[in-house]
Amino acid sequence: MSERHSVSTGSPYEPIIGISRAVRIGSVIAVAGTAPLGPDGKTVCVGDAAGQARRCLEISRLAIEQLGGRLDDVIRTRIMLSRIEDWKAVAQVHGEFFGAIRPVNTIVQVVGFIDPQWLVETEVDAVL
Repeated sequence: MSERHSVSTGSPYEPIIGISRAVRIGSVIAVAGTAPLGPDGKTVCVGDAAGQARRCLEISRLAIEQLGGRLDDVIRTRIMLSRIEDWKAVAQVHGEFFGAIRPVNTIVQVVGFIDPQWLVETEVDAVL
């Protein structure tokens, strides 16, 4: 069995829920539902879905890099929105990160998130 490595990004929810931000086993990296939190654990870009998406993807990129990967290794992304009408603005941000890489992607609307200020959560899977 391959060795397991994990990354914490300091989210106050990680120890409460019992999760890591990202886990690498062998050549596979999975990044958990990533919320738009700043380094202080508070929601960033309140009311701005594009800004929140950018922060979520920045957190994911850093987690992947800490586990030895790069954005070029990403094969799947998932975007969850509390307001589906934000999809175009969020998709444009996704394109800034992945326009040349073009992983598979799913965008869905959800009923809500742990924090009602969150408009976006993302998940990212990579294979090195």
